[in-house]
Amino acid sequence: MAGSDAVSSAEPQVETVIDLDAVQHNVRVLADHAGAAAVMAVVKADAYNHGAVPVARAALAAGAAELGVTTIAEALELRRNGIDAPILTWLNTSDADYGSAIEAGIEIGVSSVAHVRAVEQAARRTGTTATVTLKVDTGLNRNGVSDAEFPQVLKLLSELVAEEVVRFRAVFTHLAHADQPRHPVIDRQRDRFLAAVAAATEHGLKPELVHMANSAATLTRPDLAFDMVRPGIAIYGLSPVEGDDYGLRPVMTFRARVALVKEVAAGEGVSYGHEWIAAQDTTVALIPAGYADGVPRGIGGRFAVRIGERDYPNIGRVCMDQLVVDLGANPAGVREGDTAVLFGGVPGGPHAQQWADALGSIHYEIVCAPRGRVVRRYTGSGR
Repeated sequence: MAGSDAVSSAEPQVETVIDLDAVQHNVRVLADHAGAAAVMAVVKADAYNHGAVPVARAALAAGAAELGVTTIAEALELRRNGIDAPILTWLNTSDADYGSAIEAGIEIGVSSVAHVRAVEQAARRTGTTATVTLKVDTGLNRNGVSDAEFPQVLKLLSELVAEEVVRFRAVFTHLAHADQPRHPVIDRQRDRFLAAVAAATEHGLKPELVHMANSAATLTRPDLAFDMVRPGIAIYGLSPVEGDDYGLRPVMTFRARVALVKEVAAGEGVSYGHEWIAAQDTTVALIPAGYADGVPRGIGGRFAVRIGERDYPNIGRVCMDQLVVDLGANPAGVREGDTAVLFGGVPGGPHAQQWADALGSIHYEIVCAPRGRVVRRYTGSGR
């Protein structure tokens, strides 16, 4: 995760700036696409490295009805910060702290007989009814109840509901090809999902909610909205589908302050290994952000940073603590202390997707990367 939130008025050397107004804008865009369906804002992994508590508050204020996280620990952190909205946690080992989740009123996603048994034991031990949601595997073949265990899970849950050991709330699943809106596997998963919901209902487990749509499906497949949509990456302003930004606004700006400007003579090399040699006299700027801060070493020489109104190419290797950009003759007069945007939300400026393309990765990984010495700061009325 990124470093501690900013508490000093001094400008940090390297930071992520999180625009909570953009979070709220994006939630409203998603809600418009969701129609009558509720919105669950996914804030797992510290809100994709944007800060779970501030993002959750902003998303709820913009109309999100519920929150989604991976682990019980993530859910408990939201509760400790006074967030009382419904929270679903869906990826925990069978020896997780289900008792604390139950006592905090956290909805627990179960994916196996072992998970159901563990929740049962915790509910009996605490004397509190557990709220349970069934995650079914419809073809992604990761988390979710398998076909082999599904009948046994339904039988067990039916018994526990009858005893009032658990409250059965919802059924959900996750898509394998949502970024390809017309991929035939999506329809196959939908059909399997509806069959699973029907099977649950036949066992007396009529869900209060069913949900399937992630960010991509929320934006492109209104037929999959059901009772609730579960967007993640789109909340952070990054499009889940190539070729359309859907009016989303990037939330994170990753930036640093220029630490040094200096002249380099023709024929001189820059950074380790001298992989870049100056073809002519030039001026370079030193940016105090490196792979310890979340700038991938492998992107060296394949990206640019924006200083003022201009983009300047990175030259030489990305180091642990710093990278270098070529200013040429420096006609804009870049100097120490100027802000260098590595990627962010400025229209036409460097974008997380450009880093992802250069690395053969996805923008999810890029925004999750800033860490270590990076200070996180918030802007916008959502604060």
